[in-house]
Amino acid sequence: MARNAEKAMTALARFRQAQLEEGKVKERRPFLASECNELPKAEKWRRQIISEISKKVAQIQNAGLGEFKIRDLNDEINKLLREKGHWEVRIKELGGPDYARVGPKMLDHEGKEVPGNRGYKYFGAAKDLPGVRELFEKEPVPPPRKTRAELMKDIDADYYGYRDEDDGVLVPLEQEYEKQVIAEAIEKWKEEKEARLAGGGGAKEVEEEEEYIYAIKDDEQSDDEMREQMEGEDGAQTFIAHVPVPSQKEIEEALVRRKKMELLQKYASESLMAQSEEAKALLGL
Repeated sequence: MARNAEKAMTALARFRQAQLEEGKVKERRPFLASECNELPKAEKWRRQIISEISKKVAQIQNAGLGEFKIRDLNDEINKLLREKGHWEVRIKELGGPDYARVGPKMLDHEGKEVPGNRGYKYFGAAKDLPGVRELFEKEPVPPPRKTRAELMKDIDADYYGYRDEDDGVLVPLEQEYEKQVIAEAIEKWKEEKEARLAGGGGAKEVEEEEEYIYAIKDDEQSDDEMREQMEGEDGAQTFIAHVPVPSQKEIEEALVRRKKMELLQKYASESLMAQSEEAKALLGL
């Protein structure tokens, strides 16, 4: 079967076309819009360009045309759009309507405005070509930044590690590791000691034995024993203070001294206080 182009070139087709065009002179569209000086003809050429654009936009929707054919069609459509703009400017110069302002926007087959960059637009399957799809991908929206109040909601005692030992797992592991490190240190110390004795030929002995820092004295007790002793009869657990805590008597003495200093500053003059300090210095108080 012959293609459509070959059918159009047959003798019968050319004879029929000649009959239809008999007595008619086919007028060609001017190359430059400025060559047209009649408003009706300018409107006619604008409508002709719009018709050509519509046909090519319908053709470019077929993604099976191939990449090169789609690119050529898209270039032709953009060329016709620029030419249409020239005719719209000429129509305005001849006293016609301003289509650039009142005309509709260029839409695709889905009713969306045709995307483009700096005047060049993409239609149909041209929007899915390699290198074009990336132009229209929107950047992901960054996650909202949390406020200080939202961040403080997740901060508790566990955040600072205050309750890491409450689970009863960490303390035994630390004790086991501590014993292992101590045993390694003792073994290393013994090896070094034997090496020093062997280097002296065995005749010279160490006069002063190094103090065994890991020896446990009788008066010392382990933490577990201290903890058991400090527990009350009713089983209530007590706590060990790792910082010096003043007694009730020391607190009362400190309050009395503070009260005396406040009274002296309130009622005694500076000269009297100076004399008092000098007398204390002489007496050695």
